[in-house]
Amino acid sequence: MVKKIKNLKHEALNYHSKFPTGKIQISPTKDYSTQKDLSLAYSPGVAEPCKEIYRSYKTVYKYTSKGNLVAVITNGSAVLGLGNIGALASKPVMEGKALLFKIFSGIDVFDIEINESDPNKFIEIVKAIAPTFGGINLEDIKSPEAFEIEKRLKFELDIPVMHDDQHGTAIISGAALLNALSYVKKNIQEIKMIVNGAGSAAISCTRIYKKLGLNPNNILMFDSKGLLHSSRKDLTTEKEEFAVNTKLQNLSEAIKDSDVFIGLSIGGVLTEKMLKSMSKNPIVFAMANPDPEIDYNVAVQTRSDVIIATGRSDYPNQVNNVLGFPYIFRGALDVRATIINDEMKLAAIYAIASLAKESVPEQVNIVYNKKNISFGKDYIIPKPFDNRLITRVAPAVAKAAMDSGVARSPIINWTKYREILLDRMEYENKIIRMIQKRAQSNPKKIVFCNGEEYNILKSIQILQEKGIILNSTIVLGNKHKIQTLINKHNLKIDPIIFDPKKNDQKVKDYVNILLYKNKKIIKSNAYHIMQNLDYFGAMMVDQGEADIVMTGYSNPFRYSLKPILDIIGTNNLCQKTAGLMILLTKHGPIFLADIAVIKNPTTIELVRITIMTTKIVKYFDMVPCIAMLSFNNVLSKTNKIYKTVDFLHKKYPNLVVLHGESQLNLSLNKLCLEKNLTYFNSKISNNKANVFIFPNIESGNLTYKFFIGLEKIKTIGPVLLGIKKPAYIMQMKSNIEEIVNLSTFSVIDAQIRH
Repeated sequence: MVKKIKNLKHEALNYHSKFPTGKIQISPTKDYSTQKDLSLAYSPGVAEPCKEIYRSYKTVYKYTSKGNLVAVITNGSAVLGLGNIGALASKPVMEGKALLFKIFSGIDVFDIEINESDPNKFIEIVKAIAPTFGGINLEDIKSPEAFEIEKRLKFELDIPVMHDDQHGTAIISGAALLNALSYVKKNIQEIKMIVNGAGSAAISCTRIYKKLGLNPNNILMFDSKGLLHSSRKDLTTEKEEFAVNTKLQNLSEAIKDSDVFIGLSIGGVLTEKMLKSMSKNPIVFAMANPDPEIDYNVAVQTRSDVIIATGRSDYPNQVNNVLGFPYIFRGALDVRATIINDEMKLAAIYAIASLAKESVPEQVNIVYNKKNISFGKDYIIPKPFDNRLITRVAPAVAKAAMDSGVARSPIINWTKYREILLDRMEYENKIIRMIQKRAQSNPKKIVFCNGEEYNILKSIQILQEKGIILNSTIVLGNKHKIQTLINKHNLKIDPIIFDPKKNDQKVKDYVNILLYKNKKIIKSNAYHIMQNLDYFGAMMVDQGEADIVMTGYSNPFRYSLKPILDIIGTNNLCQKTAGLMILLTKHGPIFLADIAVIKNPTTIELVRITIMTTKIVKYFDMVPCIAMLSFNNVLSKTNKIYKTVDFLHKKYPNLVVLHGESQLNLSLNKLCLEKNLTYFNSKISNNKANVFIFPNIESGNLTYKFFIGLEKIKTIGPVLLGIKKPAYIMQMKSNIEEIVNLSTFSVIDAQIRH
């Protein structure tokens, strides 16, 4: 659950007012640093795309941002929880909507607040500005005007238009309803539903439920004046659709033996007595904000069999529109749909509902501070930070647009399209996907030395689900403890478990090998040594019983390194190992070495570290650009850094070592590098440095920790360089994502070695 923010007013106002004020800004997408750039961006170059668009209006999607630009438009007449606060006061909400569009689907937004309450005038204003946009998201417009405004704009414009307050809630709650009914094994065609609220959202929700199979005769809808009865003379056209002729008069009577309660009204209207009168396994969607129709805790205390969803983020099953609108518009824009029709909405519902039944990515567990989220009463809809939504919902919507004949630019290659969708997200995730895809091509067997840890076991489940490691994964430790952890957290794995303390014959076999390999070890100590999990795991790899050994979770780095060196050892040419850390930044991977092993490397050791690191860089299909770092930019020729660079230039003339000795700031700044051509012993590259070789372990480790402390950066490492066979030492108490990333990389290493 999300903790309530203390001093919410102060925090919220500070959040919005700190520089730069607001939540969104416009950023250039093209170069603008030279006179040529400006002449292309504006006069005279800009005339050329203008003429092309004039010749054919379709080309506007080719030469402008229209195809990825949505207008979030309101008059502020029905802002959630605030009511009719007007256009200007609604701007923070619209900026917030713009932010959500951008971060979840990569769609750019202009928020437009129109100071007009007359529906006809509002429609004309929107129509007049519509050529700018690829789609229009109507927001916070009061009922019944919202129905007319959306209906006319959908008919009179040839771009997607959607009033999210209506359809967003309908789509997300529709997915939740399907899954809730599936969980309690009830048929949507047979259930009895009570809808409390008859505004635009409630009516749109109920309409979509009917399209999902709900029997219209089994719906009773209430507004602030009571049941929508056919005898009432005050009903709008939309409300008349749900008017019934029945003797029932009030909510407490109507709700008896009902299966589903849908609340889009006011807080506290559903009492404990009413909830108790509902049928077995009742489904309650109390979506009033900020106070639900019944408090979540009250509901679950009243009935243990209730499935409840709310609009709040601090309770399970939040009906959050962000699960839908970014991806619905994404799919609609990508096929240049003329409209968002019912087929597209239903496709979104089924895609969202289906996703909730799949295994949840670990990053979602981390965000919500859970260990193993899975489909059930407290998880009937996906979480907003599930990155899979974009690749499930957007393609489903796009395909539905194509199948229903409203797409003007159909998608041909769906695999490529999903890759493009993922590329719109963070670059760091793109790198992770790249190495995962490569690892999946030939999965390997890993022996995990720290098998009694939940994070290790959960990582194994993720790696096996992704097809990165073999199902014959080995874990070391106490079998009872490991199996208890697996059962407790309902992990879907069945690893091979070895406990050296219980496997006497295996230990004896390894002891003989150990004594043969290392004559310095005393025979009386050998048996005890081989019961150590790290020694045992390293020996399994040495003897070919596993492809990779993974350790380090429970012990400091140096304690885990010794068994690997004693059993597996280094390559003959390397003599010493070194530690490489890979940082996955928004601008691409950065490689830092040595950050873990050699305290004060010699010139020849720096050369070896550099060469070993460049081989790893090539795993990422990158050209290594090396910066040999030092305290000064100009050093004497007797300095070890100078000697290292000089040797590399002579021995490896094709290797790019940027400007020889260079400080960190110069290595990262391409412009600085180009201006400082007077350094002796230097090379020039068209790229910034991506490999940083440090003069000693202190500087390397401090720099690494500074980087990850400065901002949240995904990492892979440390990677042990120069070891004969794949052996990896994770950082102590690594999180699951770090373990998965390092394990994935280790599989690629094993593939290349083989």
